[in-house]
Amino acid sequence: MMRAGLAMALWLCTVVQGAEPFGGKTSEWKGFERHDYEVAGRMATVVIPSKTAPGTPWLWRGEFFGAFATVDEALLRLGWHVAYLACPNTFGRPDTMERWQEFYKQLTEKHGFSRRPVLLGMSRGGLYVYNWAAAHPETVGLIYGDAPVCDVKSWPGGKGKGKGSPKDWELFQKVYGLSEQQAMEWKHNPIDILEPIAKAHIPILHVYGDADDTVPPAENTLILKQRYEALGGHVALIAKPGVGHHPHSLEDPTPIVDYILKNRLKDGR
Repeated sequence: MMRAGLAMALWLCTVVQGAEPFGGKTSEWKGFERHDYEVAGRMATVVIPSKTAPGTPWLWRGEFFGAFATVDEALLRLGWHVAYLACPNTFGRPDTMERWQEFYKQLTEKHGFSRRPVLLGMSRGGLYVYNWAAAHPETVGLIYGDAPVCDVKSWPGGKGKGKGSPKDWELFQKVYGLSEQQAMEWKHNPIDILEPIAKAHIPILHVYGDADDTVPPAENTLILKQRYEALGGHVALIAKPGVGHHPHSLEDPTPIVDYILKNRLKDGR
């Protein structure tokens, strides 16, 4: 058993040491080394920890690199990488997922990253991470949703109790080539595509403000929790009393980080 463990450790060390270096523009972000370079016609950002944790774990942001980044910073201090591919205002459409696939392939095959990153879906970023997880459940260690959009009828549609965003509702329809009626009947919302995620037993954590009137929890997170648990999964919740859509995350991210470290699926599971 000890020999097997030593062999695995040496293998992991070899993978990381043999990984290709990052190119592009090098700068500093929050005291860590940052690289910006092009992948599949979009700008990618990767932030590197001072010392990489075993297995090269990483946090993959669906949207808004650098926004409310308390969890990102905490994980970097623990040896995680943080990665982001800039595909803004595409709502996780199929061509964006193709670009994500190229990014994922590069990070895992060329740079030795874990094959099961933790996905961070902040606000509309929820559409990105759930679309990816439903199509590639074997590549996901955990989904961390931060006030995530789980139903476009709620946001940007504004067809429930939330105020919505008429401009973004029009943009969403344009991006997907849908009429308003087709957008209302769209079945690729996170709440509609949970079955493959549940079959893969992917842990889910959602953090949200219970006074959020932009992405109302009752129309998004709470419906997703109900449906996911009906499929045999589990959604852990961290509610922020009296808080709206902003600020995201937690000022002290310890509860989020602890949940991630305890529950994420690792390579080989």
